[in-house]
Amino acid sequence: MKKIEIDDELYHYIASNTQSIGENATQILRRLLNLSPVSASNEEQVAPIEKANLDAKPEVITKIEDITEPKTADIVPADVFNVLNKEELAMQKGVVGRFLFILSALHRTHKNGFSKVLEVKGKHRIYFAMSKDALLDSGSSMNPKNIPESEYWVMTNSNTTRKKLMLHEVAITLDYNETQAETLRDYL
Repeated sequence: MKKIEIDDELYHYIASNTQSIGENATQILRRLLNLSPVSASNEEQVAPIEKANLDAKPEVITKIEDITEPKTADIVPADVFNVLNKEELAMQKGVVGRFLFILSALHRTHKNGFSKVLEVKGKHRIYFAMSKDALLDSGSSMNPKNIPESEYWVMTNSNTTRKKLMLHEVAITLDYNETQAETLRDYL
């Protein structure tokens, strides 16, 4: 296996295209580049190169009727487990780093419905807000942190057990089942 260096932006792009836990960069890139997968038993096997038909003209859609809607069965529901990379998760610094990383993955997966996390609250504290100041105004010792790549903020000054409960509640709020919510919680 050869090693190459890539910049952070490219690394995050590859990681964000993970479809299953444990999928490595080679598998992700082969899928993104439409290359045939390499079997685990024969990693040195090279897929044959097919000559592209350079004379072929691309199919152009000229009428709205030519566009076909995907069948319901073809639509895959948003699933954070297709985005979350365990190796990258393990590289995060401490519980807070993993907590923010998981929340960021949930945000990327559920951008349109992520605002539902604002409903996840404690008895006397809010856990999520749209600004740092909103969290600071709701109580003392909040230690608000921005969820990476989002406009949302989260309170991080709580123990690990509370953070696990928060993740569990967020997962349930985003329509994950109990087993999936527990799995996500245990990543922390």
